Amino acid sequence: MITLTEENYIKTIYHLGNNGLNTVNTNAIAEALKTKASSVTDMIKKLSEKNYVDYIKYQGVTLSDAGKLVAVNIIRKHRLWEVFLVEKLNFSWDEVHEVAEDLEHIQSEKLINELDAFLDYPTHDPHGDPIPDKDGNFTHIDKIVLSKAEVGVPYKCVGVVDTSTTFLQYLDSNRIGLGTLITVNYKEPFDNSVSIKLEQGDKVVSQNVAKNLYLKKV
Repeated sequence: MITLTEENYIKTIYHLGNNGLNTVNTNAIAEALKTKASSVTDMIKKLSEKNYVDYIKYQGVTLSDAGKLVAVNIIRKHRLWEVFLVEKLNFSWDEVHEVAEDLEHIQSEKLINELDAFLDYPTHDPHGDPIPDKDGNFTHIDKIVLSKAEVGVPYKCVGVVDTSTTFLQYLDSNRIGLGTLITVNYKEPFDNSVSIKLEQGDKVVSQNVAKNLYLKKV
């Protein structure tokens, strides 16, 4: 039986390690989870004994195939619950992350499969992140961040890098969301801000905004 804390460690290693592909050092894990490096080392040893991770002292940790399976399953549950909260319970996209953090630890496989079917097998969550299917397969789309978009080319917003409440609320206040049509008018070399054309008119967004919006060519 895997514990909630163990799941959180596995998920953190997965994200820090570029979807489980790279080695992650214990200090990075400690910083992400806001805990002591010694506590991380103790947990890594436990996860290694359960064959969820491969750990080499002084080098770092990688997820085993079993660990990757656990991580992807947690992500699937988290993102399905976010879809449910937005589509069925009228949560806004800036409200769902923390609630889904709790719901992702529910262990019933039947519940999650039925939830997936009830939602008609969504491929992306409310923030545009791909939802793995029950076999762990992701649906990927070609996308770039706004800061790298071509001038004069029409794009559609398909996701966000930053899922923080403040950023999502900023986007809401500026009527930018998934599906919003965006065309780059001009990129300012001085501060890397970007002038964009929206349906409601032109707007200048900061470099920080431009690097956190995913776009796809229309």
